[in-house]
Amino acid sequence: MTHVAIHLVVTDADQAAAWYTEALGARETSRLTLPDGTTLTVELRLGDTTLAVAGEMPGRGMRAPLGLGATSAALHVPVADVDAAWERAMAAGAEVFEPVHDAFWGDRTGQLLDPYGHRWALNQHVRDVPADEIARRAAELLTGA
Repeated sequence: MTHVAIHLVVTDADQAAAWYTEALGARETSRLTLPDGTTLTVELRLGDTTLAVAGEMPGRGMRAPLGLGATSAALHVPVADVDAAWERAMAAGAEVFEPVHDAFWGDRTGQLLDPYGHRWALNQHVRDVPADEIARRAAELLTGA
């Protein structure tokens, strides 16, 4: 499904890898540890996606969203049961960005912030919606028409 591997910068690679495993069901595939014991990168698999997490390196321009005070992207994860996945993430310490709801494009979806400032959308497809209806509903939402 994907051709892009994701490399997330976090405040603590070890803690983040454990969180993504617990909250999102990722599994660790490899770990790069420096001679002093510092974890440089933890590679995870989330579904068919490679997700690498690494600590901040401000001198190399790598900063976590928490240090920047913002995030510019949302990572979308298809799940079989969005409500169960949502509850697991909330129990692990996620913060609600947008509560789970039935979206006009046919997904049951919600967005959360992980403890490291990254935004995730959990999506469960529940119905097919014609493109013209999606366009009309999007226009109504964005223009108030």
